Amino acid sequence: MGQVKNQADLQNKLAARANTPSEKPKTVEEWIQSMAPAMKEALPKHLDIDRFTRIAVTQLRTNPTLRECTVPSLLAAIMQCAQLGLEPGLLGHAYLVPFNNRKAGVKEVQFVIGYKGLIDLARRSGNIESIAAHEVCENDEFIFEYGLDEKLVHRPALTNRGKPYLYYAYAKFKGGGHQVEVMPVEDIEKIRLRSKARDNGPWQTDYDEMAKKTVIRRLAKYLPISIEVARAIAQDESVKQEIAPDMTEVLDLSDDDIKFGTEVPDDVTSTEETVDTTEPDAAGNEQPLFTEEEINKINA
Repeated sequence: MGQVKNQADLQNKLAARANTPSEKPKTVEEWIQSMAPAMKEALPKHLDIDRFTRIAVTQLRTNPTLRECTVPSLLAAIMQCAQLGLEPGLLGHAYLVPFNNRKAGVKEVQFVIGYKGLIDLARRSGNIESIAAHEVCENDEFIFEYGLDEKLVHRPALTNRGKPYLYYAYAKFKGGGHQVEVMPVEDIEKIRLRSKARDNGPWQTDYDEMAKKTVIRRLAKYLPISIEVARAIAQDESVKQEIAPDMTEVLDLSDDDIKFGTEVPDDVTSTEETVDTTEPDAAGNEQPLFTEEEINKINA
């Protein structure tokens, strides 16, 4: 997985754009384009930067509310997609979901991994032969037993299946072995209600896909995956305001981090700082990288 070389390189690229009158970013699209060199270094080799940039810009057209969100949170979510090699929107690999941060009084972008994206991440471990998730409807035949000899039988009704009442996921491991996870809709609803995107985004437009992703994410706890893949999966439904060579190391500002005891600085709710705005000169004195007007545009 490619990564930005270092934070200084990224800041220099953004500063160069901001200080060149003919190329100074004025719109969200231009900010995305200005980040293209950094995203190119982050993208896996099989993904093309021109295609990825077009897809990111397309999200602004298909979901205009993204334009109302803070630029730092939008750029951070896009960089998360780039570093994980997940295309936002089109294929259901990942979603850029706007939500109201009532505490800060702004709209922010939440990075949400899709069902197909989660499967792709799990397969990258190289230890999984197959992985899938399915819904079980009222008129399906479904038999499942936990124990030393687990039993799983699912025969979907060919017509009139009825409403889904549970979801399950399974993975077969290379070299033998398997893992199964079953979740009733009631448990999935409890998880949905904890999400910032519970009332919009994929939970409303692609409920089945999100329900399958939820059960796969729980299954992932028992899969033979690498630490890198586990950290990537942990970024799901995060909200970030900074861009870094490794986005897994950037503080997640979502409520979950605060709820589960992450030590948060007193100024964590500030959305004004995106990248360092000063750097020392030869004498060691801090000099501004951007003008005040340019900093306001970055944080707008």
